[in-house]
Amino acid sequence: MSAPTITTPGSRSSVRLSLIIATYNRADYLPRTLNSLTNQSLGSELFEIIVVNNNSTDHTAEVCRSFAEAQPELNFTMVTEIRQGLSHARNCGINHAKGDYFAIIDDDELVNRDFLKSYYDFFGMYPTAAACGGVVTPLYEFPVPAWLSRYAERPIAGTFYYGEKIVPFPKHTYPGGGNMGIRRTAIERYGMFNPELGRTGNSPMGGEEKDLFARLRAGGEEIYYVPGAIIYHIIPEQKLTPEYFDRLTRMIGKSERVRTRNLGTATYLKRLFSEGIKWGGTFVLALGYTVQGEPIKGRYLIKMRWNISRGLLGLIR
Repeated sequence: MSAPTITTPGSRSSVRLSLIIATYNRADYLPRTLNSLTNQSLGSELFEIIVVNNNSTDHTAEVCRSFAEAQPELNFTMVTEIRQGLSHARNCGINHAKGDYFAIIDDDELVNRDFLKSYYDFFGMYPTAAACGGVVTPLYEFPVPAWLSRYAERPIAGTFYYGEKIVPFPKHTYPGGGNMGIRRTAIERYGMFNPELGRTGNSPMGGEEKDLFARLRAGGEEIYYVPGAIIYHIIPEQKLTPEYFDRLTRMIGKSERVRTRNLGTATYLKRLFSEGIKWGGTFVLALGYTVQGEPIKGRYLIKMRWNISRGLLGLIR
C-alpha cells in the first residue's frame, strides 16, 4: 500500500516523462540528487519527479517537504511505500507515474543538465525502442583502495561508458539500475520489477533490473545506450571496504541464482556454464595484474568470483 504524502500543485496534464527515485534512509544524500534536477534543459511542464520513501526512519520526508516548498514550479511528489524493498519501491513509483516514459535513478546520484531531455528526445526519435540506459560515472568521496581494479569497480559503482553515439546495448549487457529509461508500454507488456530481487533495507541484493531487461530481450525488444543521459554515482567510504565488497559480491551470486532458477533449469545450467568461463577470464586477469606488480587487484578479482560462485550454487544463506 502507498499514498501521496507530499506534492506540489499542478494538473500534470502535459507530463510525458516520469523520473522515479526510490529512497531508504538517505536523507543526507537525497538533497544533492534533487538539487541536480532543478536546472534541467527539458521544460518542467514535460516531466515529474516522484520520490518513493521506502519506510525511511531518518528525515527523508522533511527533505522532500523542503524541496517541494522551494521548487513549486516543478511537478514533484513524494509517496510512501510500506513494503520494504527496492523493487516494491520502484513499482510503487511506476504505479503513481503519469508519463509515457519512465526514467529511474538512485538516491545517491547527481544528473547532468541534459539528463531528462536526452531520454525524452530518445524515446521520441526511436519509437520502437522499449528501454535505454546512459553513462554512469563514479564520484568518489574518498581515495580508492589499492585493490580496486576497473573490474571490481563495476559492481560497486555501476560504471558504464560506451562512447558518444546512440547505439543498441551490446549482447548480454544491460543498463544499470541507477540510470535507465523504459517505455510505459513495455512495463504494461512485460511486467514490473520482481520483488524477490533487489535491495531490501541495507541488504545489497540485486538483479531486479537485469531480470526485467532479460524479459524485454526475450521478447525481441530493443534496448539502447543513450550517451547524453549521464549520472554521477556518489561512492562513500563504507562502500570501499573489504567487508562491503564481500557482502556485495555474495549477494550478486545469490541474486543470479534466484533470477536464473526462476527462468527454468536450462537457464540456470547455462548460467553455471558461463560462470566456469568467467573463472578462466578471472585467472587470466589476476595473472596480468600480478605481472604488472599489482597482485592485490588480482586477489580481489578471485575473491569476487569465489563469492559470486558460492552464491550462485546456493552455498550462501
